[in-house]
Amino acid sequence: MIEFYADIRLVHIVSVIASGSLFLFRGLLVQVGRGDWALAPVPRYLSYAIDTTLLAAALMLLTILPSPVFANGWLVAKLALLPVYVGLGWLALRGATGRRRICLAGALVAFGCMFAIARAHDPLGPLAALAGS
Repeated sequence: MIEFYADIRLVHIVSVIASGSLFLFRGLLVQVGRGDWALAPVPRYLSYAIDTTLLAAALMLLTILPSPVFANGWLVAKLALLPVYVGLGWLALRGATGRRRICLAGALVAFGCMFAIARAHDPLGPLAALAGS
């Protein structure tokens, strides 16, 4: 299965970018008062499809890569941020009106941290260079 690594990784990366972009778009729609568009069936189901593809690709990568790749804890750090991103994202789209902007910003920060951790393959993400890791 390792021969499919490059293809699966590409699907995962494209899904990450698509998922984050769609979330940002939907979050901005909510911020400008178009929550009805953001929560309409088409973007909602598109989000489900993209996130399902993302999860499937992530699980495939997890099963085909050797365990030493994950030895330094970067995957654990990324997975720990996932429920934070999902929870804040849900509140940004459907939560109390006064908190939506803060939740959107928090969700985007969590997404950015997960992305940086994945790129660096280090639990500190881009801070690893500053910490001397």
